[in-house]
Amino acid sequence: MADLLISGALVLDGSGAPGVRADVAVDAGRIVAIGNDLPPARRTIAAAGLALSPGFIDMHAHSDLQILATPDHTAKVSQGVTLEVLGQDGLSFAPIDDPTRAAVRRQIAGWNGEPDDFDFTWSTVAGYLDRLDQGIACNAAYLIPQGTLRMMVVGTENRAATRAELDEMKRLLAEGLEQGAVGMSSGLTYTPGMFATTDELVELCGVVAQYGGYYGPHQRSYGKNALDAYGEMVEVARRSGCALHLTHAVMNFEPNRGRGAELVAMIDKALADGIDVTTDTYPYLPGSTTLGAILPSWTAEGGPDAQLARLQDPEQRARIALEMEQVGSDGCHGCVTDWNTIEIGGVRNPALAGAVGNTVAALAAGNGRAPAEVFFDLLVEDNMATSILQHVGHEENVRTIMRHSSHTGGSDGILVGGKPHPRSWGTFPRYLGRYVRELGVLELADCIHHLTGRPARRLRLTERGLVREGYVADLVLFDPATVRDTATFEEPRQQAEGIPYVLVNGVPVIDAGERTDALPGGAIRRTPTVKGIS
Repeated sequence: MADLLISGALVLDGSGAPGVRADVAVDAGRIVAIGNDLPPARRTIAAAGLALSPGFIDMHAHSDLQILATPDHTAKVSQGVTLEVLGQDGLSFAPIDDPTRAAVRRQIAGWNGEPDDFDFTWSTVAGYLDRLDQGIACNAAYLIPQGTLRMMVVGTENRAATRAELDEMKRLLAEGLEQGAVGMSSGLTYTPGMFATTDELVELCGVVAQYGGYYGPHQRSYGKNALDAYGEMVEVARRSGCALHLTHAVMNFEPNRGRGAELVAMIDKALADGIDVTTDTYPYLPGSTTLGAILPSWTAEGGPDAQLARLQDPEQRARIALEMEQVGSDGCHGCVTDWNTIEIGGVRNPALAGAVGNTVAALAAGNGRAPAEVFFDLLVEDNMATSILQHVGHEENVRTIMRHSSHTGGSDGILVGGKPHPRSWGTFPRYLGRYVRELGVLELADCIHHLTGRPARRLRLTERGLVREGYVADLVLFDPATVRDTATFEEPRQQAEGIPYVLVNGVPVIDAGERTDALPGGAIRRTPTVKGIS
């Protein structure tokens, strides 16, 4: 007798095929039968009126510490996420040494928070994956962060890596891939990943290609020079032979209004040339990052202490303000900074809590100060830990990129802060509610393919991402007529509606709409190459 029978659901199998009404039996964590009138099981979920799909795969997550520090992880599992990809944007915690760990923790506190008394028990990729295996809410795969590698080996100087340094980064990268990482990420607007040349990235990606992994870059610009930056990433893939996954693939800021089709055309050309390219997006207009990320890149040379010193020097402040407000800094993607678009999402210093939910422009107007001065003081007083929402997106671009055959879903979700981006709680139900049911941008079966089967292929998974006999039972039951995101920019930590059941490795983590206490997830390690991405 099977552990669980899901009866009468509309099965959307993750392949893009139309749904079919069927029963699905689960036993010992796997799908053991699909059909009609299946035998009774120890438990039955009557699923008439519900759709059953593979669990959603979040291709761009920033839960590297929070998945361990707050193991219920309701933000993700309640929206149907059964697997997320960590190690994003070139900065994370494996491989790592003690000095680099301290610097990275400080640099990306706005992404991960500073969990009290957090016990770092690892220094290698293998150690981090083993830590995940001790029990997490959903499954997690890991990308080796190129910026962390560079910080360990080269430091934070703005210079080319020497031959010996590049060889050492390649050695560490290969070691991490051998230990189970699925590829490499970059943060080419963040210190020190931004200091890597194209040639350096090509050499590193050559190692990733040898192991059948993929490269997931946060590129050098999503604004004024976005298409050039995308072109550089395609060239890295072309020269290295590495699969390319364009993370949070957006065309933001005013210079890119209505230009999403140009990115799509570039991707089509790359695919026609035999380059393996996929993308992920989030279904929202604002982006989210740290407040310090919008500084000019030259301010970050030498690390956080040197950067903070510059921010407290009146002459340096004047230079930075001029570059940001009149020239257009690379930190703001080549665009002149509009302080009305930069909203404070979270702070670490409790004394600054009143800033959360306000734009820099509003804070400045409220106390009669220049916006740039408010900006500098926030960074200094919060020790660079402030997170922001950046209101710079365009709906027509979001829809154009979302429709493409390369597309997958990624929340880019930051779970910490007073008012984090609602995508952390709402990305996947928003696809199903707003962009499928309300707007008709995607058909339901096709959208499920975008969120399940297609990302599983990118990750080279052979037993997940589809509803198939023998596959691992990562499953979501949702109501196509009511599923929707309820998280808003005012109240971002709100559980989605219409997702009553979520199974991770066959174990319910959401049961009748409630979070169970189960922690059935673990690390997903690299598997052999599967040719082609469909």
